[in-house]
Amino acid sequence: MKDSGNAKNRTVLYVSSVIISLFVIFGLFLPEEMGKIADKSFAFLTTDFGWLYLLSVAFFTVFIFGLAFSRYGNIKLGKDDDQPEFTNFQWFSMLFGGGMGIGLVFWSVAEPMMHYLTPPMGEGATPEAMRTAMRIVFFHWGIHPWVIFAIGGLSLAYFQFRKGLPFLVSSAFYPLIGDRIYGPIGKTIDILSVFATVFGVATSLGLGSSQIATGLNYIWGIQATPVTISIVIAVMTIIFTLATISGLHKAMQFAADIKVWLSIGFMVFIFVFGGTVLILNNFTDTLGAYLQNFIGQTLWMGNVDWIKGWTVFYWAWWIAWAPFVGQFVARVSKGRTIRQFVLAVTLLPSGFSMVWLSIYGGAAFNLDKLSNGAIQAAVKADYTTAFFATLQQLPLYSITAPLAIILIVASFVGAANSATYVLAMLTSNGDMNPGKKLRSFWGIMQGAFTIILILVGGGTAALAVLQTVSIVAAFPFMLIMLAMCYSIYKSLRQETLPGGK
Repeated sequence: MKDSGNAKNRTVLYVSSVIISLFVIFGLFLPEEMGKIADKSFAFLTTDFGWLYLLSVAFFTVFIFGLAFSRYGNIKLGKDDDQPEFTNFQWFSMLFGGGMGIGLVFWSVAEPMMHYLTPPMGEGATPEAMRTAMRIVFFHWGIHPWVIFAIGGLSLAYFQFRKGLPFLVSSAFYPLIGDRIYGPIGKTIDILSVFATVFGVATSLGLGSSQIATGLNYIWGIQATPVTISIVIAVMTIIFTLATISGLHKAMQFAADIKVWLSIGFMVFIFVFGGTVLILNNFTDTLGAYLQNFIGQTLWMGNVDWIKGWTVFYWAWWIAWAPFVGQFVARVSKGRTIRQFVLAVTLLPSGFSMVWLSIYGGAAFNLDKLSNGAIQAAVKADYTTAFFATLQQLPLYSITAPLAIILIVASFVGAANSATYVLAMLTSNGDMNPGKKLRSFWGIMQGAFTIILILVGGGTAALAVLQTVSIVAAFPFMLIMLAMCYSIYKSLRQETLPGGK
């Protein structure tokens, strides 16, 4: 195995940054042309290959749980005598924290209400449509996303901690291509990982900044224009970039703590005042429907147009986040067995997400009924205001609305800071402590990239542009993940298992 200490090789950094910079420049000067190209790419991939996204995620699900319950499940992500770095409580807490982000705050009310009004099957705005809506939300935010993250995390943890390879996606291909992971093939894989991460994070930053801007408009009447959204992104970019390069770890930990405690506070508050019994009934019924329809929903293509706009988008979005979230769950899981890793990473965060969505979605349906349709009216007008429209129907709105802005900002800053670190690591040959200049570069690049996409799309339509580029960027990385599964399996077959088998 060749020594990987080629720290000065900047190929991935130079190539990926140049191409992304050209993309930004192209979007800045020719926004309409870029939009047309993105739309055509989106139409081609979702129409001709939408089925592949669904089959791939179905395969990932079978593969990862198959490994967990196979004879390879007892293999450690590390050397045989390595012990976990964190206690079970600390580990579980970090995995729960990984399940909270901008997307969960953004879609927790908007998505259930949108599916309720326009379900993929049956008549909208009926009791059955509400059940269908919540089942779909569980499907999109439940086990499947974390299966995708587990694939990415397992490959990073296994080849870094057990095989001693660089903390890079390309390392997962050592069993297939050997030392060529250090050459053009490996660099190409890592460049595609950078693209997937940049586009996936841009989608989340676009969602978060749009929700902040519309929240400011909803609360204080500040008009939410593309320029306003861009200013929000610019301010947030300055904040998380300065924090990253100045080493303000305590400040970032403070932001993370704010996110966690505000998230818990909002969950308890909405659970108590949003209709406790209805929420509990909703959770129980939806969980049963979700488990009952798990396989059928995974492969369902009964409404292709709907699938393209929702499920394919989500699977692409999660795939784009696989290098990013995978790095996080891998880093905190050293010393765990494959079985422990898979079960914890797939079940704990998804379980939290289901509880979160049941509380927010159930309360939204209850409060919508009590307010004669106020929340669905807000969603029809601008779905980015759904969270604030729900809070408006609850007590203490003058307090909770500003706190909601703070929660979104904290989620925004936390995600962007982590993504900046991961991008710097991916473009510095897997250095787990990348330089401040490199981190600042990727911080600025993320902000500029997202602003361009917002300006190209314009207002709420920008979210459609973000959706489009996520699907396009994730497609090649989906193929990489499929090959990655075979590579992991090939390497595991060469392991000496307990008992000499």
